[in-house]
Amino acid sequence: MRKIFFLTASLFLPCLISLAGAPRDKADVIIYGGTSAAIIAAVQVHKMGGTVIVLSPDKHAGGLLSGGLGFTDTGNKSVIGGLARDFYHRVWQHYQQPAAWSWQRQSEYGNKGQGTPAIDGAERTMWIFEPHVAEQVFEDYIRENNITVYRDEWLDREHGVEKQSGKIVAITTLSGHTYSGKVFIDATYEGDLMAAAGVSYTVGREANATYGETWNGVQTGVLHHGHYFKQNISPYRIAGDASSGLLPRVSGEDPGEKGAADHKIQAYCFRMCLTDNPANRIPFSRPDGYDAGQYALLARVLQSGWNEVFNKFDPIPNHKTDVNNHGPFSTDNIGMNYDYPDATYQRRKEIIKEHELYQKGLMYFLANDPAVPAAIRARMQTWGLSRDEFKDNGNWPHQLYIREARRMKGLYVMTEQSVTGKSVVPQSIGMGSYTLDAHNAQRYVKKDGFVQNEGDIGVSIKAPYKVSYKSILPQQQEWRNLRVPVCLSASHIAYGSIRMEPVFMILGQSAATAAMLAIQEKKAVQEINYEKLKERLIEDKQKL
Repeated sequence: MRKIFFLTASLFLPCLISLAGAPRDKADVIIYGGTSAAIIAAVQVHKMGGTVIVLSPDKHAGGLLSGGLGFTDTGNKSVIGGLARDFYHRVWQHYQQPAAWSWQRQSEYGNKGQGTPAIDGAERTMWIFEPHVAEQVFEDYIRENNITVYRDEWLDREHGVEKQSGKIVAITTLSGHTYSGKVFIDATYEGDLMAAAGVSYTVGREANATYGETWNGVQTGVLHHGHYFKQNISPYRIAGDASSGLLPRVSGEDPGEKGAADHKIQAYCFRMCLTDNPANRIPFSRPDGYDAGQYALLARVLQSGWNEVFNKFDPIPNHKTDVNNHGPFSTDNIGMNYDYPDATYQRRKEIIKEHELYQKGLMYFLANDPAVPAAIRARMQTWGLSRDEFKDNGNWPHQLYIREARRMKGLYVMTEQSVTGKSVVPQSIGMGSYTLDAHNAQRYVKKDGFVQNEGDIGVSIKAPYKVSYKSILPQQQEWRNLRVPVCLSASHIAYGSIRMEPVFMILGQSAATAAMLAIQEKKAVQEINYEKLKERLIEDKQKL
């Protein structure tokens, strides 16, 4: 596999890149990304008799599913079909093997997160799993379908998109290799190929007025879930004294008018895989650069009596847990990612490192700092990193949870109305069913002098909804052979529901199916016969 050191490459880019003389690989479909959507798309191309190359900036296949999100976020599982459902069936098959239970008896774990014969028939599913299990499933897909994957391959975002007559004809990576294809799929969390190609996109939150929505834009005063300050907590270094300055991780900026647009991004975090099994546990260590003062606000929250630290230690097999954010001050690193979507590779690396330091420091603080109540410290000390996960990355997740980055402005914009059933969605290629869900985007000081979070939204929907084929397509005048199944065309709040890994896999498969039809029909991706696409999707057990 081709590998590069992207920092070095970016520094010496002019010396490395020569479009005219670069080595060139060809395939029918070129997929950029190593996410779950990317691998599933590649499998579908192969199933339909096409050739495919996956260019993955990542070393590990499967994106966030292999990176710690093992407690599946989804709504109605009956609308998850095709290869996405096959993935969860393979997970179930894995856990039927005695060898899968290294640290726990299967009988002890029980049937948590599993489908039933009544629901699944012979194709039983399991929706809760360890990170290495997900990665192995994706590696099995790659091996079984003989898929060519070049890892650690980073798109040259400045000069790496070769265009001709409204089509992308080739892309070049920082290693100097060029890959030509008939159709291209951007399956990254960031939408880097889409942006490098000049496709229209947006970052941040639209105003409610833009699409006639309710839950978009700034949401001051809206307190959903439990991710807000339930008691009055002073944000100042000396409690109650504004002249003493703000504590770390509190913004002094005005949060904005309710419903107004901004460029703020919902918080990112790492989905840690922790264990309380002493034989597999690595205790939390003091990270380099640790500063206990970064968690002074959390100390005040804990001293106020808040005691929900462990509420989102969601259990997965083998005495492990998928840790998600919970509460007013948690693993969500609020306000530290605003420039990530459009940032250079170097800047993104810095942001990722800052998130890692923040979260490792948070765990160490909770397990060791005397400002933390003794009972919480004692319990946190029973947890640690899993020795058998992420073994090539110091047992730390290799994937930051990029909940949202760029979003394309395509042929059809999925909106709040699309998700809630108030508008008719054309040309369905899959379904979603999760709530309108967004995480906090900022932590600010209210007019009364107390701290509060803003941006967390959780609004239930009544029924599953369709995702439009047109939402993964750019405007035809922009590109005739590009599909974007992850950073698709959606408003911020609609994306909050769509952005679930099962849906990404569904859309990845559908994007690949449409790509092959476009090649077979020798048409632009915007011009293929939808009825033929629908027929093939149904044949492949997609739910429409």
